[in-house]
This record gives sequence, structure tokens and C-alpha cells, in this order.
Amino acid sequence: MIELIKEPSGLWVVTINRPDKANSLTHAMLTELAEIAESAQEARVLVITGTGKVFSAGADLEEARAGLATSDVWERLSGAIAALPGLTIAALNGTLAGGAMGMALACDIRISVPEAKFFYPVMKLGFLPQPSDPKRMSALIGPARAKLILMGGQKVVAPDALAFGLVDRLVDRDDLLDEARTIAADTLAAKPEIATGIKALCCPE
Repeated sequence: MIELIKEPSGLWVVTINRPDKANSLTHAMLTELAEIAESAQEARVLVITGTGKVFSAGADLEEARAGLATSDVWERLSGAIAALPGLTIAALNGTLAGGAMGMALACDIRISVPEAKFFYPVMKLGFLPQPSDPKRMSALIGPARAKLILMGGQKVVAPDALAFGLVDRLVDRDDLLDEARTIAADTLAAKPEIATGIKALCCPE
């Protein structure tokens, strides 16, 4: 249910492939994603996407009831993505919900189809979000808009997500991965130390 393609150029493409369950994530899937991210030190660019019309609905419902919703595996995954020296791109093929948002927030760049919606109903469900998610969300869109999503329970449509800064570009579905490749091209062509150096300079102190 997690597919990985490693291209000779240094581009890695990770695809969540469970469309019959809205790409909801089990503990095993999250662990596999975390292991991929942890092993991706040599990847020049890592692209994360999904199949179907939903990027991910978050935790698998049955496993969420059994404790997955509060597992530290979410933080392990987002932390591993954020720590990568290469460029990371979330190519959001559809709606993004709940803890799965941590993956996208941890990426350097987020592109999305115009039909996507973004929501994180953690408070309504009686859980705290993983610690890094509100901080990364606030850094992108400001604390008030982060509270609009996390405390106000609001679903944000893609055009508003673009205006907020939650996503960086809207792309038609058929062009989504091509756009990710276009964004990746200069990084793949550059000397690795230059690309990683620029990424380091862009990080806040």
C-alpha cells in the first residue's frame, strides 16, 4: 500500500496506494513511510503523493480507535521528512485530513489539485495534534489561521489554502506529478552540496 520508485536522477517518488479506504493510514503504513524517509538521506528530491481523489483521510478508523490516533509514529514520520537534506515536495492529489497533514506540513513545498480540502478535526475527536504539526502550520499560515483549522474545525478549500500559504501552487490533476518534476529539476541538476546548502540557508534560525 506504500509504493516507492527510486529514479537514477536521485528523485524518489512515494505513493500512498489505498484508494478504496481514502488512503487512510495504518500503523504498518506509517512505519513504512517513516522508514523510507529515514533512509532517504541520498535522495536529491523526495515527492510524496497518493492515488485516487484523496491524498489521505488520516488514521485508519479501526486502528485510530485502538490507539493509532495518539501514536508517536506520526511524529516520527514528520520529523524524518523535515530532517532530510534534499528537497521534499508534497504532491497532494486530493483532500488531506487529520494527522496525515503532518507529512505535508513537514515538506518544503506543497502543490495541490484545485479540488482538495484541508481539515484537521483533532480537537473534535478529543485528541491533541502531534506536537510539531501546530508549530509548522503556524509558521506557514500564522497562528490565527492555524487555530481556525485546529480549534475552529474549519475545512479549507484549495484556493483558500493557496491564499493562506498552506499550499504553494494549484495544479490540474493530470499535471500534478509533471509539475513536481519541473520543480525538482534544478535541484536534481545542481551539485548536491549547493542544493543542500541553499535548503539549510532557507531554514529559520
